[in-house]
Parts: sequence; structure tokens; C-alpha cells
Amino acid sequence: MTALGPRTNDLPIPVIETERLILRGPEPQDFEPLCAFNSDADRMRYLGGPVTDADTVWRGFLTGIGHWMWRGYGMWTLQEKASGQTVGRVGVINHLMWDEPEIGWHIFADHEGRGYVTEAALVARRYAAESWGLDRLISYIDPANTRSRAVAERLGATVERERPEFFGSTVLVYRHPSVAGGSDGR
Repeated sequence: MTALGPRTNDLPIPVIETERLILRGPEPQDFEPLCAFNSDADRMRYLGGPVTDADTVWRGFLTGIGHWMWRGYGMWTLQEKASGQTVGRVGVINHLMWDEPEIGWHIFADHEGRGYVTEAALVARRYAAESWGLDRLISYIDPANTRSRAVAERLGATVERERPEFFGSTVLVYRHPSVAGGSDGR
């Protein structure tokens, strides 16, 4: 893991590199792939359903930047080093209705199955513990979301409890292992 420092319009968002990815703040070229992700019914099935209105996606895009400003952490954009393409997002969020900070992830359709989410989540989780003191994070996952559950389990997270009435449904709360002391949690 190599932290490179702020980049996008001098936003205080750390830039982290892995073997294949750059985790960075949002940039203008990320908006179009984010619109495609949000309009994809399969990708958005467990995130409230597809959003096809560009203005609504734009407000969410700006909300993500605001989360970094308000909380000091948020969702990184994943950029594939080899191609420069935006391939997804990974990071830590803590919205008003959350119990505690959550590590979450989204991979764009054309990039699934390459291990990018696991690679990025491992370094994001370590960074959160070492830099922000956020260790043993949670992930809210719909019980039917087998792809996301598989990622959580690859990361060593286990189901801690259920949370009913989370945006109209019951979700599983996965607890991630501690990464304090330099362990990456594997």
C-alpha cells in the first residue's frame, strides 16, 4: 500500500495504490460510468433499484464528496492502473441512519470477477484502522446479495446480527476482523 496524498482539485482525499488499482477521490470522468452503474438494474438491485435520472446521480456523486468533507472519510473511486478505467468504488461511509461506520463496495459490471473489490477493500480497511482509528468495521448486506456476501466472507467478515427496517428490509450486519497492528485481516 502506497499513500500518495491529495490529488483531485486539492480535496483532502488520500490516494492509495495497490498492485492493480488506484484508490482516489472522484473526478469528472467518473460521472458517466457512475450513471451507467446506477441505471443497471442488476447492479442496483440491493441499493434501492436503478436510478436513470442524471440529476439524481449527480446529487449522489456530490454527496459522496461531501461525505469526505464532513466525516473525513468516504468512498474511493477505483481506477484500473493498466487501462485508466473507472471500475468501481470502495470505502467507509457513515450516513445519519447508520449504526456505525461501514465499509462498502461497488464494482462496475464489466469488471466483476477480477478480485478488484477484495484487493481494494483490504487496503481501504487497513487505511481506515491505521489512519482514522476505524477498526472492526461493519458491512450491511442484503441476505440475497450472494456476490457481496462472498466478498465480505473473503475479507474474513462474519455475520454478527440482523438489522431490521434498514431502508425497508432486513439486512445482515457483517463484522470485519481487526486489522490493528498491521495485519491485513486475511
